[in-house]
Amino acid sequence: SGDPIENASVRMAGIGEFNTDNDGKVRFQIPEDPFMKISVSVRKKGYIDTDFTLELKAGTIFLNRFSISPSIPLDHIRVVLDWGKKPNDLDAHFVKMNSYHISYRNMKQDADGVAMLDRDDTNGYGPETLTVTKIDSNKEYDYFIHDYSNGNIKNSDRLSKSNAEVKVFGRGKLLYHFKIPQNKKGNTWKVFKMLNSKIVPVNVIDSM
Repeated sequence: SGDPIENASVRMAGIGEFNTDNDGKVRFQIPEDPFMKISVSVRKKGYIDTDFTLELKAGTIFLNRFSISPSIPLDHIRVVLDWGKKPNDLDAHFVKMNSYHISYRNMKQDADGVAMLDRDDTNGYGPETLTVTKIDSNKEYDYFIHDYSNGNIKNSDRLSKSNAEVKVFGRGKLLYHFKIPQNKKGNTWKVFKMLNSKIVPVNVIDSM
């Protein structure tokens, strides 16, 4: 939903343990190592346990908003996109080959909600979220991000500078955490495929 999560437990290896405040924030002192990789664990009743790595770059956290997901059935998948202030509008796309294409243009597939774009964000930061309740093991799926704000500029590096991250939740945990490649040109981030019900990382920037 993008709403702050209060009183979540946040453990940061080598830093300390914290509880989020009313705004969903924790505050801590930046470590001396300006390129430190910090293991982070987030726990909150009613939400999926989330473990990821926070990477400092020159002593700076470029993306300081992190989304976690409410609990979902173990056989469902939820994909969450976060990014920075710019570009204003990044769009998530989920394609079942030769079947359907979920995006802001078609936010739900079938009345039973096999796949649904839960939240479309058009003013920066995200989250933009998609939930899939049924995967056909005999079909191929693609998940990619399109820079709608700069969609006509195929050699733009603005998507690469968005600090976008994608989290894939399923089986009661964070399965994958993708970070957008840096210093690349293109308006489309091809994040992953699904083959035989398994996620296959792609993680390249291209143009369409």
